[in-house]
Amino acid sequence: MKAIIHIIRKNKKIKGGFDKPKKEGFTLIETIIALALVTVVFVSLAQLFTLSIMQNLRSNEMSNAIFLAQQQVDYLRTLTFDELNVFPNVSVGESNDEELDINNDGTLDFRRITLVQASSDTGFDVLIMVFPISAQAIARDVLIANPEKYKVRAIIHTVISR
Repeated sequence: MKAIIHIIRKNKKIKGGFDKPKKEGFTLIETIIALALVTVVFVSLAQLFTLSIMQNLRSNEMSNAIFLAQQQVDYLRTLTFDELNVFPNVSVGESNDEELDINNDGTLDFRRITLVQASSDTGFDVLIMVFPISAQAIARDVLIANPEKYKVRAIIHTVISR
């Protein structure tokens, strides 16, 4: 048996099987380049993931703001002519200014400003703006005059007629 193994080894040496050094595995430079490429891909994906989360949060905030504005319009449409006439003081263009906690966690989420003005004998001009709570300290008139500056999340301007 040993003789057969010796002959096989001898034949392999003649063919050059053991004479040449075999190249196995990766060199250090190849490994470093591969790690750099993988790092670049993962960093890009992490940034994309972060951007996606931020866009989802903004979309959720805007959806909630639009819902709050539409909810106020629906409420105002249930009021009678006399009730709308005194909401809060239509004759001087006062607005209803509310700070809202939509999920009842004790933290204010939005600020909703509702402005109702009589536009004719049978109609009311309604403007509803919903701001993030970061606009809490800003004066109402300033927000109404320049809503885009304070990142308004929803604006509904409509007419309610009776």
